[in-house]
Amino acid sequence: MAPKPTTPAHFIDGEWVAPLEGGTREIRCPADGSLVATVAEGSAADSEAAIAAARRAFDSGVWSSTPAVERGALLLALADRLEAEKEEVARLEALDTGKRMVEARIDMDDIIGVFRHFGKLADADAGRVVDAGMPSVASRVVYEPVGVCSLISPWNYPLLQTSWKVAPAIAAGCAFIVKPSELTPSTSMWLVATLDDLGLPKGVGNLILGAGAAVGDPLTSDPRVDMVSFTGGLVTGKRIMASAAETVKKIALELGGKNPNVVFADADLPAAIDNALTAIFLDSGQVCSAGSRLIVEASIHDEVVDELVRRAEKIRLGGPFDERAETGPLISAAHREKVEAYVAAGIAEGAVLRTGGTRPEAEQYQAGFYYLPTILDECRSGMSCVRDESFGPVLTVETFEGDDPDSVEDAAVAIANDTHYGLAGAVWSQNAGRAERVARRLRHGTIWINDYHPYVPQAEWGGFGQSGIGRELGVAGLEEYREAKHIWHNTRSAPAGWFDAD
Repeated sequence: MAPKPTTPAHFIDGEWVAPLEGGTREIRCPADGSLVATVAEGSAADSEAAIAAARRAFDSGVWSSTPAVERGALLLALADRLEAEKEEVARLEALDTGKRMVEARIDMDDIIGVFRHFGKLADADAGRVVDAGMPSVASRVVYEPVGVCSLISPWNYPLLQTSWKVAPAIAAGCAFIVKPSELTPSTSMWLVATLDDLGLPKGVGNLILGAGAAVGDPLTSDPRVDMVSFTGGLVTGKRIMASAAETVKKIALELGGKNPNVVFADADLPAAIDNALTAIFLDSGQVCSAGSRLIVEASIHDEVVDELVRRAEKIRLGGPFDERAETGPLISAAHREKVEAYVAAGIAEGAVLRTGGTRPEAEQYQAGFYYLPTILDECRSGMSCVRDESFGPVLTVETFEGDDPDSVEDAAVAIANDTHYGLAGAVWSQNAGRAERVARRLRHGTIWINDYHPYVPQAEWGGFGQSGIGRELGVAGLEEYREAKHIWHNTRSAPAGWFDAD
């Protein structure tokens, strides 16, 4: 592995440097509270130093002028390095997040795919020639890097979400500052150390550690920053959008979702039920695209929900290295308290608690931040548990019905679209026409038909409504980090003749 700092440090201008105000933070595993690392805790001054380094690097042209094929080659080399060090990096991720090693390994495979996707895409589009209709004019559109980018990533998929930002930034020729969640910095430290080891020029990639309240403002408001990419909560996203507006920065925001999982009576119910469990209880529901709203046709409600309850009660909790565990802890005590308050509010509004709704009692769970898989039945539009994102292992159940096939579809779509979010959703039906019709009508950025959760880096990811602005992955994920420039070259210059020369 590439050398990492021996004392708490940021990575700025090609060097590991101590925080200017000397702050540190302990990183502890959410599964058992054990100490994972002691890292730097930054301030606004540290962010400003990183911004200055990135600005110098970008303005020098050291990376933006590097041929695109070479920028892509660096990403392909990064993918190879991660493949070689996969087990150790997965371990870093599992310790920071508390997620099971099997999930962390899957994340590493996804990240390798992201680096390879953008590595191959880097030189795939050099621009286009535009027919100006004039033989003497050469008109073309070229693409240039947007500039200095602040890349702010969350704690649930630390390196994966960071890779969705860093890979296109590198491919496009930008300079950047990575700001991971203060709770899960270890794999971002691995990333910048490895990029440095692979030859990314000094100042192009920088890392600032610390809480958003302390280090975040310059990253979103400083006029030297050209773009902000943020993945996280809606409230923070709104603040970032307002801050970036002062200097009209380009922004890309992925702000979570309240994602509908619609099950029609003609669905393959064993498959739908099994996937509904995965949709919400994978990673303890700490997934932006979690299927947290089960919307089930009334005629099969009892059959589906009774089976979900039975199986949810059998889910085994455990830490990263418990091979029998099926899901892990929540990220922190504070987050668990938010989930508990969310469930209590739903019950107070009339939701019926079918299972869970509490912490596990067994001694083995007391040192971690565990919460039982929870199902709230008899929910309806307007309830806070239906409207708001819990980001925890909490499934709400709503029902729909109609007098004929068309009205049944209308009812399902109306409920599924009754949200200010619009990130993802699913439709379960063995009627292919119905599934396609409903999928087209749902106002969400990703729709699965008879499946839940898979994605590929070649396809765009992002949401409608308040789930965010812009797209990651795919081709559009690279476009977020580029600006289009039209160059008009008149090869036979002549006076325009508009004004009388005499």
